[in-house]
Amino acid sequence: MTSQNNNTLPKEAEEGFKDAASYDAYRPSYPPDAFEKFLSSLKIAQYPSAKIVEIASGTGKFTELIAQRPEGFVVKAIEPHHTMRDKLVQKDLPGVEVIDGKADKMPVEDEWGDACVAAQAFHWFATPEALKEIHRVLRPGAVFGAIWNIEDYNKPHSWPSTTKWEQKLNDFIYSLDDGLPRFKHQKWKDVFEQQLPATPLQALKDTFTDGMPKFSLPRGEDIVKWTVWLSEEELSLRLNTLSQIAIFKGDERDAWNRLLKETLEGDDVERNEKGQIAVHGITFFTWTDRL
Repeated sequence: MTSQNNNTLPKEAEEGFKDAASYDAYRPSYPPDAFEKFLSSLKIAQYPSAKIVEIASGTGKFTELIAQRPEGFVVKAIEPHHTMRDKLVQKDLPGVEVIDGKADKMPVEDEWGDACVAAQAFHWFATPEALKEIHRVLRPGAVFGAIWNIEDYNKPHSWPSTTKWEQKLNDFIYSLDDGLPRFKHQKWKDVFEQQLPATPLQALKDTFTDGMPKFSLPRGEDIVKWTVWLSEEELSLRLNTLSQIAIFKGDERDAWNRLLKETLEGDDVERNEKGQIAVHGITFFTWTDRL
């Protein structure tokens, strides 16, 4: 089932994610242990028929896992990108309503959700307006959580890489600054800290202007490390799901292909008997209670 609402996206996101089929095929799912820990942090593991608002559900990499759970979750999956939303609708997942909407304007009733989730996406809309809207759609005491799969080649620059070749790719990808917010910039954290009044006078003013904190601090955080084995083609296809690389054409595309080939000839590229490459990363997740 799908509902409609008019929305616009940054053109870079619209263009970079238009190949929804490749995104769905080559982006990783979430490790079972990380997924289980995340649901526990959201207080919905073993919570029958819990109502979940998923923001920016994309093609449904996370939504599929929710829909398979024995709890029988009821999900409102919000996604503004029409191609990705269509891919999710085609999956016809049980208990999932797919809705055209954005984080700061969700067609969801007040206090409807027992949890709200943003998978691989919160950095796109970490704004006071979105946080206020997330607060609105959650019942008191419910939890908002965000989760990301972060490969070493697309991590924050200050985080250590497992290998030299992954750091080389990370250096290049980090240099592709289009001015849009990414997880690797770590700016998404600021919206939670901005809830705190700077002075006692500001706190008093906020009391009368609906400016009090809407989510608990400090946030909870956890990580799960992982390694996957990918062929060169699979790795190339996964890298191409990054919106900044997906838009390469002509000479830029040729230069990127040369860089990747050269990097994968490095002496610290670990391969198994099938010739697959060890790719390292973490699943990072955070959560906070709705006040």
